[in-house]
Amino acid sequence: MSALARFSTAIGTLDPLVLKGTVRRVGGDVIEIGGFAGIARIGDLVRIHRRTNGRLTGEVVALGNGIASAMPYGPVEGVREGDEAILESAPEFRPDPSWLGEVVDAFGRRLDGVETARGEDERSLRALPPLATRRRRMGARLATGLAVLDTMLPLVRGQRIGLFAGSGVGKSRLLARLASHMDADVVVVGLIGERGREVREFVEETLGAEGMRRCVVVTATSDQPAAIRRRASWAAMATAEYFRDRGANVLLLFDSLTRYAEAHREVALTAGEAASLRGFPPSTAPMIASLVERAGPGPLEGKGDITAVFTVLVAGSDMDEPVADIVRGVLDGHIVLAREIAERGRFPAIDVRRSVSRSLPEAASPEENTLIARARSIFGAYEKVLPMIQVGLYKKGNDPATDRAVATWPLLDDFCTHDSAAPDVAFTRLSEALDVDA
Repeated sequence: MSALARFSTAIGTLDPLVLKGTVRRVGGDVIEIGGFAGIARIGDLVRIHRRTNGRLTGEVVALGNGIASAMPYGPVEGVREGDEAILESAPEFRPDPSWLGEVVDAFGRRLDGVETARGEDERSLRALPPLATRRRRMGARLATGLAVLDTMLPLVRGQRIGLFAGSGVGKSRLLARLASHMDADVVVVGLIGERGREVREFVEETLGAEGMRRCVVVTATSDQPAAIRRRASWAAMATAEYFRDRGANVLLLFDSLTRYAEAHREVALTAGEAASLRGFPPSTAPMIASLVERAGPGPLEGKGDITAVFTVLVAGSDMDEPVADIVRGVLDGHIVLAREIAERGRFPAIDVRRSVSRSLPEAASPEENTLIARARSIFGAYEKVLPMIQVGLYKKGNDPATDRAVATWPLLDDFCTHDSAAPDVAFTRLSEALDVDA
């Protein structure tokens, strides 16, 4: 984009009118402002001129009775009743190819304060997905660099899969592995609600310079207000859509849907919505679905696809908590990371038996599906006999199927730690592991 074009775009965003209102009430995390009746819109920004502590920006989250309710983007200390508020339209979001290798915030600004290039086209943060009848079906199997995902839990182009994990079980390590090795043209990483120090660690150590070359990282840290964390979630998806519409095969790594849902809960409760499902408002499910549905296969012609991995935080491995329950119904499979597997030192700590890829059986040949079924049956049989092994009651020779599971399981467990040069190579290794004699 030329300097003249950028200058013209900047001029076009200027508003010749200054719309002023007055702070009527401040309570908790909401500031009520009068004077914008019939003018303010949900998502608009307001600038409040405090007599002390400087200017404060907020986002309009509710309207009614002539009052605009705004969630502040910073602490409300110093705001007084009667302070002047100026209404502004939400800033435009304009991704650009030069963002590759950068870390940007919810507004598309680099975290180090250096100005980012602004693209020629504005992207809606809450765009609609491609029409259901006009988007492609899921595509070919993608190489991930991990044997277990290239075989028993394949990912295909345009698939949306959930990564369910508690803390400390290798989730970040697995995401970084996919960012560096998975087959994609562009990788967009959304870090929502992460601790500030972890953002730098993820970028510099986990991803590294090589991984960042084809990455855009969009982040909002845990200390930032809920409205910014929610906006960053939409910004990450809008960035992925931008590259998809340029024909790229995009990999979206979104960490995490749980923190997105929690940010939305804060905004919705502040806006007056009642809590219902274990503290989450009724709008949580459609908000998650509307975000997730934007990923996936692109339109039939001229566009790319968004292959997405959404992480879900499950405290105590509770797969039935509200967000996990909602997500399982809208994704194309789920990968479960188990703490007990991580604690015995096996990474990635994927629990194959509890994980599902809905790209199967189409993503594999009949022979490969047979191998997958055999491997999954061995995992299941071994888990049944494990308590007997642990207490010393298992004796070889009583049941051939159980004996084969006990003999084969160590090889399969080791197979899950292997790297993969290509899916066909990984299936050859899987076949060798399954052919062990009991």
